[in-house]
Amino acid sequence: MLAGVDREGAVEDSYFDYCPWDFTHRASSAQRATQAAHQRTLAGAGATLGPRCYVSSAAAVFADVLRLGADSYIAGYAYVTGEVRAGRDCSVNPYATVRGRVTLGDGVRVGAHASLLGFNHGFAPDEPVHRQPLTSKGIVIGDDVWIGSHVVVLDGVTIGDHCVVGAGAVVTKDLAPWTIAAGNPARPLRDRRGHGGPGAVTPEAGLGDAVAEFAERARAQTVDVLARCWNDDTGRYSDRPGVSATVRAHCDAVEIADLLLGAAPGQMTAAEHAERLRVLQDPVSGLVPEPAPGGGLGVLPAPAADGWIDDGTAEYHVLSVGCALELLGSGFDHPVHVVGRMTAGQLVARLEALPWRTRAWSAGAWVDCWATGAHRNRGSQGEACGEPGALEALFGWLSTRVDPGTGMWGAASSPAAGRLQLVNGYYRLTRGSFAQFGLPVPYPERVVDTVLAHGRDPRWFAAGRQNACNVLDVAHPLWLAGRQTRHREGEVRAWAKEQLAPALALWRDGAGFGFGPAGEGGSGPGREPGLQGTEMWLAIIWLLADLVGVADRLGYRPRGVHRPEPVHSPMFTMPHQGLS
Repeated sequence: MLAGVDREGAVEDSYFDYCPWDFTHRASSAQRATQAAHQRTLAGAGATLGPRCYVSSAAAVFADVLRLGADSYIAGYAYVTGEVRAGRDCSVNPYATVRGRVTLGDGVRVGAHASLLGFNHGFAPDEPVHRQPLTSKGIVIGDDVWIGSHVVVLDGVTIGDHCVVGAGAVVTKDLAPWTIAAGNPARPLRDRRGHGGPGAVTPEAGLGDAVAEFAERARAQTVDVLARCWNDDTGRYSDRPGVSATVRAHCDAVEIADLLLGAAPGQMTAAEHAERLRVLQDPVSGLVPEPAPGGGLGVLPAPAADGWIDDGTAEYHVLSVGCALELLGSGFDHPVHVVGRMTAGQLVARLEALPWRTRAWSAGAWVDCWATGAHRNRGSQGEACGEPGALEALFGWLSTRVDPGTGMWGAASSPAAGRLQLVNGYYRLTRGSFAQFGLPVPYPERVVDTVLAHGRDPRWFAAGRQNACNVLDVAHPLWLAGRQTRHREGEVRAWAKEQLAPALALWRDGAGFGFGPAGEGGSGPGREPGLQGTEMWLAIIWLLADLVGVADRLGYRPRGVHRPEPVHSPMFTMPHQGLS
């Protein structure tokens, strides 16, 4: 007699505890009715189960949240608690443990006796362990992942799509997509795609070949990427289908077309693009607000006592619209008056009042806008860079306020946030000032130290957690400081290499790049491919490839907001601080 089959040939109930994948094809009517009743009980407790799911009555399921997609199952003697969400075709095999906050993609296999522990326990010495609180960062597992038998995955880990984790491994750190890993602690062994997977980066092919193949692929799809975000009815670009049109989306489209096609986007001629952008500028302030809902010039807030108008979107458009117009062979019709009319004293007072210690990114972004406005005004009739001494006051203030220990301006906003605000603010500040005007940054070795330390923070740079803003804001400072120093050059190159291959894999055919996970405070457009993510990641890939030494294989070089070269030769010489 076959195991699990009675004398009459019927499959015994206990058989499905161990072989739940057979339930759909081999269960009797009575067994189906019993399973349906069990699922109704689970649903009454709040569970959501898709079609053709199976949950063994011998499994200990005490979840606060349970979501199973179609064709998923939980085998006998599994232990499931907490908040567990699974996609389609997932399996939790016999004696597996899934606890805490655990999210599974589609097609995930959790082997027998494996443990996914999406929580942790305090163990400070001042209290017995059983009295200390639980914490939960959660576990996220992507699509098409095989977790072998007796594997342990610890809280806070993200396992990327298409990974395989060998039996008995203990996964303590994130795994990038396509990784085959094993051991205690688990270590990557190789890429699952080997030689044949699309986009695979192998030692034989090399990063140079990989970036060349990526650029060819992206270039062939650029027309489709841009057309996807163009609305014929409104005659405007949106970042991605289904969202409102924005000025930035139009500028991103111009930059993408320039990078990959060397021409204006095909929806209009270059002259038509330029005219569409030029008319958006407010002639009084020189800023560029979003247009009014019904069309026409947008409305700006009232100016402050020093004449400045606080509008973050309009401030960023000084960068994005100005660069797009340059790429189109045009420029602003008016000077950026809010910059040109600010005296040196007003500028210093504004700099002193910026939130350097709490929101260094916001402070750096303001400097980026002001300095870029000064650059724009250099080419304007009758306004030069601004009031006499204002530009010199900017660089004088920055050079005397920089922290010689970090090379940064401001401070980390909090221990919990780490260096995120500090480093991201540094990028915005130096992009518009030192980089744009061709001046050396102060204390470049300390900059490298600070930025590399931030670049190893798993909260922002572990596999699957990077977004375009955070990677750009490390890559550019490392590139910029590297023009002045070879300090820790090997580590810089290694970091860039670690980021480059996963970045290439983010491209989505016909759609481009998504920005990535939302940043601090929910910033950024998210993971769906769009124009902002595409423009930023194309620039990031160039910076990373140049740090590695293979940028020449891309066949493009950023010329807009994220261009590497200074716009001007230096107006004056700054002291070269901090070289050792």
